[in-house]
Amino acid sequence: MRSPVAASPVAFSRGAELLDHVDYRLAQTPAEKEEIYHLRYRAYLREGAVKESREQRVTDQYDDLPNSWTFGVYLDGELASSVRISVLTQQWRESCSAEAFGEILHPKLDRDEIIIDPARFVADPDRARRAPELPYVTVRLAYMACEYFNADLGLAIVRPEHQAFYRRVFFHETIAEPRLFPGLLKPVGLMAADFPTMRDKVFTRYPMMRSSAFERRMLFEREHHTPRQATIDRFARPSIVLST
Repeated sequence: MRSPVAASPVAFSRGAELLDHVDYRLAQTPAEKEEIYHLRYRAYLREGAVKESREQRVTDQYDDLPNSWTFGVYLDGELASSVRISVLTQQWRESCSAEAFGEILHPKLDRDEIIIDPARFVADPDRARRAPELPYVTVRLAYMACEYFNADLGLAIVRPEHQAFYRRVFFHETIAEPRLFPGLLKPVGLMAADFPTMRDKVFTRYPMMRSSAFERRMLFEREHHTPRQATIDRFARPSIVLST
């Protein structure tokens, strides 16, 4: 996905207006998942991050894990962007970042930290040009996940040329230097923000990142007796409710 680096501060301020036209949907049916896998391919191919393939889709072994949630962001009813949210805990350690940067992340999980790992962050190339607010609206899902699961760390997988922006705007720090990421052609580094420390600063600076407890439950809570609900029951901590 085009990095928020490419969007202006004005675009960020207009993100709240775009939310009125946005619908966040968890990909659950085969058709919904396939639409997102094809979107990933188109976005990565445009950036030169993947090679051409006959299948024209990008998926991996983490898409259907019980600690992963793949969302489509629909703008006026049409798929515009997507992100996968993986929740890492002492019991649940599988994600693409945990594979690529395991020596950094596993010691944190050993200390019982909860880590939100957003990945497969993509947008329709044409819609991203017409709606520069789209990256911010999409990354909002990661902040909602951090709030819902009371995370200790929020991660960002970032190309070297974009790290200064994440450091300045989202208070991220580089915790691993760039390396080749599984399935991609360009190296990325790992950045992280201490969510309990930075939460109020981010929400004060960017009110659109706030969410209601109801919105977070609708996105991340599952029906009982499902694998994902079992995941939540095992590691979710009490959520901190922010006023909206």
